[in-house]
Amino acid sequence: MSSVLVIGYDPSAVAALIPDVDPDAIRAGLTQQLARFAEQGVDAAVTTVVADEAAEPTLVASLTERPWDVVVIGAGIRKTDELVPLFEQILSLIRRHAPQAEVAFNTFPGDSVEAALRRL
Repeated sequence: MSSVLVIGYDPSAVAALIPDVDPDAIRAGLTQQLARFAEQGVDAAVTTVVADEAAEPTLVASLTERPWDVVVIGAGIRKTDELVPLFEQILSLIRRHAPQAEVAFNTFPGDSVEAALRRL
């Protein structure tokens, strides 16, 4: 069974960085994606972080939990100028702690499955 880790910005903190984004809609989208992964026969998990000192240990724990086939990095992290340092940190941590994993990028939480399937 293939495995996918989706890394996103914590929905509770996203409104402070990205105006007009509904944290509840993000949570619902991620939950829906987990169900869709299961329908595809893909074992998936979601890790959310904020740009603080807890990000690295949280990410390392998730990245080393198992050998992931794909790590999807969320668009909120990738497209938000203030989060470029976090985006760089995530890429470096993937290289160090999950070097076997392909990297994919979603455009919003609702297309995480499609992003991962492009790399599986």
